[in-house]
Amino acid sequence: MATVEFRTPPRLGPSYARALLPRRRTGGPLPGDRLVLPHAAADPRRLARYAEVCGFPAGPGGPMPATYPHVMAFPLAMALMARRDFPHALPGLRHIALRLEQRRPIGADERLDLAVYASGTRPHHRGTAFDVHAEAADASGTAVWRSVSTYLAPGAPPPGTAPAPAPGGGADETPDGGWVTDEVWDVPAATGRRYAAVSGDRNPIHLHALAARPFGFRRAIAHGMWTAARCLAALAPRQQDALTLDVRFRAPVMLPGRVRFLAAAGAFQLRPADSPAGGAGRPHLSGTVGAPAD
Repeated sequence: MATVEFRTPPRLGPSYARALLPRRRTGGPLPGDRLVLPHAAADPRRLARYAEVCGFPAGPGGPMPATYPHVMAFPLAMALMARRDFPHALPGLRHIALRLEQRRPIGADERLDLAVYASGTRPHHRGTAFDVHAEAADASGTAVWRSVSTYLAPGAPPPGTAPAPAPGGGADETPDGGWVTDEVWDVPAATGRRYAAVSGDRNPIHLHALAARPFGFRRAIAHGMWTAARCLAALAPRQQDALTLDVRFRAPVMLPGRVRFLAAAGAFQLRPADSPAGGAGRPHLSGTVGAPAD
């Protein structure tokens, strides 16, 4: 795997511009490069705004939210997926799953060595899935954080492969003993624009209804990473600890909207506000949070 090193975060504007250009090819292998950014630091003001938008505790001196290294690595991920040799067009990709592991709390002023690469192309019942990996190491070179974001390129599965079965079952079930937390949240229309401003993710489907309609949405939809971060913030103070977070993104949250947050025993869901707990129908997301794997 070749290493491509950046001295400063890749600029998002050129990455978005390249993403709109026709692909040289579609399908085929993912690029084998590993994109790295040494000694990356969080901007304190942007980090504070991110905490506010996502509902994390704010204030100086505390650790950064466990989802924030994803934001720091986002320019690298965009630079990789916007390349002309990337086999899937960025417009239309769907973020369908996230696995995140934080080995210890990360200080807001820590410098991190970031790395991003792609792997794991495989058939999916709705097209082709692949993974984008992000990693963060501290000054000693110790890996303190990593994530795997699974994306779906909609369409026919690769020729000669059998589509994987549709996911189902366990993650959407009510835990034994029922839900302990049951809250209804209002999600304002500006949520997509506010999250875009602090994350850099300016996918048009999140910004305005008119921009979302060409992609098949009646209204703008919330970022999947905002919904994951908002759920993790609701589980505070666990978000500051070493943890593993697993999320499956199932159905978009339309903006504006109302959602129902359910949590118990390390499991959580985000459902439409009028959906009964444990009732029929897909949740917006299902997830678990727990201790890191050994």
